[in-house]
Amino acid sequence: MSLDYKTHIYNLMQLVPSIWAVAIVEGENNIVYSTDNWDISADVENVCSSWNSMRAPFIIVSGVKYMLLECEIDSLVATSIKKEGHIVGVKNEERKIITYVEPDGDRKAAIVELSRVLQAMCPKTLYMDANNKSDRADLAMETRETGYVDPQMKSKIEEFLNWIKNPDGLAGYINYYLQQNDVQTIFELAKIYAELRQIFGV
Repeated sequence: MSLDYKTHIYNLMQLVPSIWAVAIVEGENNIVYSTDNWDISADVENVCSSWNSMRAPFIIVSGVKYMLLECEIDSLVATSIKKEGHIVGVKNEERKIITYVEPDGDRKAAIVELSRVLQAMCPKTLYMDANNKSDRADLAMETRETGYVDPQMKSKIEEFLNWIKNPDGLAGYINYYLQQNDVQTIFELAKIYAELRQIFGV
């Protein structure tokens, strides 16, 4: 079943009005959806290449130069030194969402909501359906019995650790939702916190 990109993006832009334009990219640089007011087809290859390298000092979109403030595996934030706006993006293994945010827009809020939309587009985890508890139990038992840890799984945990350490990562998101008094998210975070304490026995 194909994704309803238009509805996802419409809801996103209603929630975060400072996001003025959006493009969704799948594969290396295949634009599968974009808002009518934005055409980045001439720039998408270089933007994706710069993002993947995580070393580029800037990107150019529609003739505007944006300095990279954050370039992580799963997120990108760039801003125009001439105060012409920002480029904010998130990605996973399947797709990238790249947006233009107005000059006075909240880049962090954009990242938070983009991450939610990206997750909604791809509800399955890398390894298994989050609701399939028996599969998770089997994997945990096999790992304990053999002592073998999947390198991809270990890599994900290392990424998670870096995200925790990054001031604009987990701590930034938690602070954002606390400030928004988002009851549902705060409730879910409290449950996760309790589960983590139980895992570590503290």
